[in-house]
Amino acid sequence: MRHCSHCGGPVELRVPPGDNRQRHVCPACDTVHYQNPRLIVGCIPQWQGQILLCRRAIEPAYGRWTLPAGFLELGEGTAEGAAREAAEEACIEVDIGPLFSMIDVPHIGQVHMLYLADLREPRWAAGEESLEVALFAEENIPWQELSFRSVREALQHYFDDRRRGAFGLHMNVLGPPPG
Repeated sequence: MRHCSHCGGPVELRVPPGDNRQRHVCPACDTVHYQNPRLIVGCIPQWQGQILLCRRAIEPAYGRWTLPAGFLELGEGTAEGAAREAAEEACIEVDIGPLFSMIDVPHIGQVHMLYLADLREPRWAAGEESLEVALFAEENIPWQELSFRSVREALQHYFDDRRRGAFGLHMNVLGPPPG
């Protein structure tokens, strides 16, 4: 951040009074600009034992498979955002179920929240951010072509829970990728 969104003046990094970490502060108007993690919301859409995945038409991870998910918008709840992302990326309507996976990714300032979801009907199409959309049985999941570690982890938990016959909430923190 270079300029204050309040007055347009240049900002500087410093610890504001009463705080314990550096923030972007405008010396002209004393506005403190907080930068907080962004929420990624999505779902694990299910239809007759299969999972719907989208092949990404955007970076990062262009051409790789993912669950329908994206940034939460202001003014919407997390479940509402997950349903919106499913409609935008896969042209599907879903019934959102319980929160299934919450993964902190602090090195990129994100929190990924994925809900269980049921497709209302067996119709889907590639949205603007998807190259294609398809249903996959567990044995056909393209594990080596998945877009993000959080997607891989959520799907592994999903299939483990399904085999156990009980779904729970899975929480984790992902560090930077190795190497």
